[in-house]
Amino acid sequence: MKQYLLAVHYVEGAPAMSDEETQHMFRETERINQEMVKTGTWVFGGGLLPPESSTVVRTGQGGTTMTDGPFAETREHLAGFWVIRCADLDEALAWAEQCSRACGPIEVRPFDELSQG
Repeated sequence: MKQYLLAVHYVEGAPAMSDEETQHMFRETERINQEMVKTGTWVFGGGLLPPESSTVVRTGQGGTTMTDGPFAETREHLAGFWVIRCADLDEALAWAEQCSRACGPIEVRPFDELSQG
């Protein structure tokens, strides 16, 4: 079985969700999480705090620097993720479709098979 990363994207400037929409997203995400656990697909997952809570660590010839905020200047940021175990890409895309209905754009990326031990 291959492992895939399903990355949830937060789009900066998108209209803010209402409290009701946010609660619906949380309920749907938890439902999907439980379904993944039940089917043996779930490996790991979690939500992330906003990009401004990040710290970027860089090392170079002059030493190490630490900078507040996201690394990339972009309108989209990683908001959360799942690591799932699937037979193939089609199965991972089917899960991503469910996840996208719950919480927006989802990027699907396979793990390098060498890193899966």
